[in-house]
Amino acid sequence: MTRRDPSVEIIIPHYRGRFILERCLDSLVKTSYTAMSICIVDNGSGEGDICAELKRRIEKLRVVTLQSNKGYAGGCNSALLSSSADYVVFMNDDTVVEPSWLLPLVELAEADGAIAALQPKILSLQAKQAGKKIFDYAGAAGGLIDRLGYPYCYGRTFFRTENDYGQYDEGKDIFWASGVAMFAKRVVVTDLGGFDDDFFMHMEEIDLCWRMLLQGHRIVSVPSSIVYHEGGASLAKGAPEKIYLNHRNNLAMLLKNRSATALVWVLPLRMVLECVAAVRYLITGSQRTKSALSVLRALIDNIRLLRNTLKKRNDVQVMRNVTDKMLFRNAPLSIFFSPVVAEKKATGQPLQ
Repeated sequence: MTRRDPSVEIIIPHYRGRFILERCLDSLVKTSYTAMSICIVDNGSGEGDICAELKRRIEKLRVVTLQSNKGYAGGCNSALLSSSADYVVFMNDDTVVEPSWLLPLVELAEADGAIAALQPKILSLQAKQAGKKIFDYAGAAGGLIDRLGYPYCYGRTFFRTENDYGQYDEGKDIFWASGVAMFAKRVVVTDLGGFDDDFFMHMEEIDLCWRMLLQGHRIVSVPSSIVYHEGGASLAKGAPEKIYLNHRNNLAMLLKNRSATALVWVLPLRMVLECVAAVRYLITGSQRTKSALSVLRALIDNIRLLRNTLKKRNDVQVMRNVTDKMLFRNAPLSIFFSPVVAEKKATGQPLQ
């Protein structure tokens, strides 16, 4: 460590739910790393009195108050602009941390100047409460992506999460760090313009990490740092609005960040797969029609917003230092042919 410990600010966008916020803060104040402060972004919650009370009660806590809900992306950006910390952690309010979670992240970031973002091991809070160790869906042991743009993780595929028995306890270079608890070098994030506000929530951290990688930065998992996540506290799994945001933002992310050469063959395939997804939603799930229409709405909105997306694309591509060939050299065409998934099937390792 340096003579002056690097400062870290934890940025937590909050909409509603006093219990989960207080639970998160109760665990954060036990963090053993002392050069840490906390910023709550009151995302138009209408709970201003609660945030003011917490500010009086907790040392080194500030509140950024917004008049409307700007989502995860806009909320985090609002706090980022007024932060002066060396590092920031963008964190969900439905998390609980181990007291020693922060120091390994700081140490690795300080040891390697090429690192722009780090991700702790993210485990299911519900499983912890039941005495089990299961990876959380939203990030697990580190984010990856296939050539078609579908994200997955070490410890998680499309629909399944694994039991944690130490199989990912060695840090790895990853494609994206989960917004559940994303540790990042503040100057890198600000230089990139932060999250894309238009994403609102879902996929915004993957988009930001993709832009980091295109500039030549590294993103690494740190399994010695552990964070527990409740999951589904903002939008429940399978909710039509969640389906809409995931499909809309994933396509926008592809259009912004993938090379023109790759888009020539990726986009036609993705249009077919989007239609397949809509049909699948139509025949399965609890809200079939609404879910299928969410995919259609995502496609229509991407067409409607195409000019704006292409403008952003131009900004991203101008700053590109890394080719797609280099970035996707180890990526599978499809998640279903991923070496991670194939290894599980071949060895019979459990998929929860």
